[in-house]
Amino acid sequence: MNIYENIVILNASLSDEEITTAINRIKDLIVNAGGEVLKADLWGRRKLTYEIKKQTKGFYVLFMYKTPAATIKKLEELYKVFDPVIKFMVIKLGPKQVKQFEAAQAAEAAAEQAKAEQPQPQPQSEA
Repeated sequence: MNIYENIVILNASLSDEEITTAINRIKDLIVNAGGEVLKADLWGRRKLTYEIKKQTKGFYVLFMYKTPAATIKKLEELYKVFDPVIKFMVIKLGPKQVKQFEAAQAAEAAAEQAKAEQPQPQPQSEA
């Protein structure tokens, strides 16, 4: 399976619930096709550089996932007819980018583990 990076711009006028539903639908399609979502990073509402489908703002989402190549065609077909999506781009990561991504994931996991293992400061009582 290949690792892909996918930027999706959703219609910013949607409610938070509708955005969450759209994101879950994309994740479900990937998982049901035998893939695995490695990361879903919500960047939030931002101003677009240029107007797209009469929209000046968009809700940006970055997906990183591992999936068979056939899933990409299904995803792109969904994006073309799925109303919340106003723009998308899918990039297949090369070996160098995959190594960088895996190193970043390992460093992030190590940092979280170190933070969890740190003793919490005890509140001092006044005498």
